[in-house]
Amino acid sequence: MALTPTHPGVNTPAAPMASVFAYHERTKHYPGRFARASAAMDWATQPDPFRRFEGAPLLPLDLVPAGDQTRREPAFVPGSIPPARLGRSSVSQLLQDSLALSAWKQSGESRWSLRVNPSSGNLHPTEGYLIAGPIEGLHVKPALYHYAPREHALELRADLSDPAWAALAVQLPAGSVLVGLTSIHWRESWKYGERAFRYCHHDVGHAIGAIAIAAAGLGWEARLLEGVTDSELARLLGVDGQDGIEAEHGDCLLAIYPHPQGVPQDQLQNAGFPMDQERAFTIRDVARAPLCPTDWLGVPNRLSNGHRHWPVIDDVAAATRKTEPPCADFWDNSRASNSLLSVGDSSLASRTIVQQRRSAVAFDGDTNITREAFFKILRSVLPGKGHVPFTTLPWRPHIDLLLFVHRVAGMVPGLYALLRNPLRKEKLQQLTVSSFAWTAPDECPASLPLFLLETGDARGIAAQTSCGQDIASDGAFAMAMLADYRVPIETIGPWFYRRLHWEAGLLGQQLYLEAEAAGIRATGIGCFFDDLTHRTFGLEDDAFQVLYHLTMGGALDDPRIQSAPPYRHLQSGRQGP
Repeated sequence: MALTPTHPGVNTPAAPMASVFAYHERTKHYPGRFARASAAMDWATQPDPFRRFEGAPLLPLDLVPAGDQTRREPAFVPGSIPPARLGRSSVSQLLQDSLALSAWKQSGESRWSLRVNPSSGNLHPTEGYLIAGPIEGLHVKPALYHYAPREHALELRADLSDPAWAALAVQLPAGSVLVGLTSIHWRESWKYGERAFRYCHHDVGHAIGAIAIAAAGLGWEARLLEGVTDSELARLLGVDGQDGIEAEHGDCLLAIYPHPQGVPQDQLQNAGFPMDQERAFTIRDVARAPLCPTDWLGVPNRLSNGHRHWPVIDDVAAATRKTEPPCADFWDNSRASNSLLSVGDSSLASRTIVQQRRSAVAFDGDTNITREAFFKILRSVLPGKGHVPFTTLPWRPHIDLLLFVHRVAGMVPGLYALLRNPLRKEKLQQLTVSSFAWTAPDECPASLPLFLLETGDARGIAAQTSCGQDIASDGAFAMAMLADYRVPIETIGPWFYRRLHWEAGLLGQQLYLEAEAAGIRATGIGCFFDDLTHRTFGLEDDAFQVLYHLTMGGALDDPRIQSAPPYRHLQSGRQGP
């Protein structure tokens, strides 16, 4: 493979496709040799976790009490909840249940915040934007806003012209808003070095899942709009003028709209937005002058007083940019319903589960879960056109789960596989260890594609593959998220590398919430030995690659850490001026 130097000391493949594959190989962890990162934490340059646009008007949002409604099971079935009316309260709840703070923590002199959406290392590279028409009780004009989670408020970045909003809204269901996400790679690379690009896109997936689930709690639906290119998205969100290591990079745009509306997925994904009968504008057109705002309010705050540059992140970011809308083969319009999903009568309130989600820091090494609880957790991650949050992703599922089962009553400990696309079974049987059984576990529902591979104590290998971390062996079970990797990237394009991480992150968000609902806790594990995990299951080439580890169990709390509510300064359900 020919390598072309693009930075001093860094060799990067000339073609974007080769650059993506080279980056992934370069940033693998190995026993005794980790991906390149700083040798020590430079606390003096730790990035500010809160982006603000200094000088932009700040519009406070409401703090909406969680209450007992909506119940958790109906929230995951589109159409089961009457849609909320678009207004200040519903927009406040959407952001409170997806991108807001969930608690403040303190230990000694150190104080830090947690958020509803998980983040690798609690570093939060993901920023959120709202594009909407006039919102009663909030703003009288169509506008673009940046969400400020510390204040639970919207920063007004620009008013939109009526023609611009009309061009966006005319083919969206009535009452729709758009949510955009960006990433600040520096927030992750400060700690994790070259591997940080992976973690940024896990966090995009976490945020997509959090937004989709928050929308479902309002009776709304969320869909990724993949017809917009990265440059157009950056312009639409007003981040195209940012540069340098603290710049935001446009990731995705979601349409949030009341359900049911009877809008076909392909119509939304490729929506044209006609201004009149003579001319049709698309979202792509809105991102071009003169429809896109040119007078932006506020200047992005400085996050660090010093930086360390990781050029390979710039290279892979450039290589994975989406420069054209996807081809027709990208879209998945033939998804079957999830037959295992049913509307239950659990007393659990969806919003309470969302807001109490925490990442476990240690497990007790003792807690068991029942086989029924285990099956329910696995059912929750099966795709289907009637299953939130997976309705948000427009592509066929590419992530399966390799499981290390330790403490599930009624289940033999060992290695298992959950195939979210059962059509991959034959290929995986050919590539994995030849002695694997590939049999259905006892009492497993016939429609749950779970397979026992090998019996035995998997605690040691679970910890070993997760960089020697005991948290992978001390829980009830752990998992590796295995991506169908090379062929989709080659077929769809290098930009799909990001989407594979989004799918893994979305799965992670769903599993976090399922753990809370089951009375246990989960934690994502970004540090794992990539190829050691592959070899454990007999995978030798890069047709499949592990992108994320996650584990669940009985959490141990640290008594030295104190917890406080996220928004003490909010009174009577509304933030003061």
